[in-house]
Amino acid sequence: MNSQISGAASASSLNYSSQRIFPDLLFPLRQWIDGVEIKSPETARLVARLIPSQCPFERNIVLFGYKIAHIPPLCKLNPLYEQFVGLRFRALCYLVDQCGEDIADFI
Repeated sequence: MNSQISGAASASSLNYSSQRIFPDLLFPLRQWIDGVEIKSPETARLVARLIPSQCPFERNIVLFGYKIAHIPPLCKLNPLYEQFVGLRFRALCYLVDQCGEDIADFI
């Protein structure tokens, strides 16, 4: 049983050490995007227009009416995907809560 505990401890230290070897170089940018406050309706509308609600890269390739290939959504590969989605959500919430606007055009 002691070997199981030491094995688990070494596995967790391995995960921790691998995280320390490769630091998150985008962490400052992630923090900055997460800290952006939406303070005006113009900014909120701009953010809602610039950040798409769906991945724009997903495509079906059709030849003579037959689907021959599918390009999957690649947005999840973007390392800042979660931050951009959160920023767009905050912008839409600002438009609804503070400005009382209908956001149907942005969805």
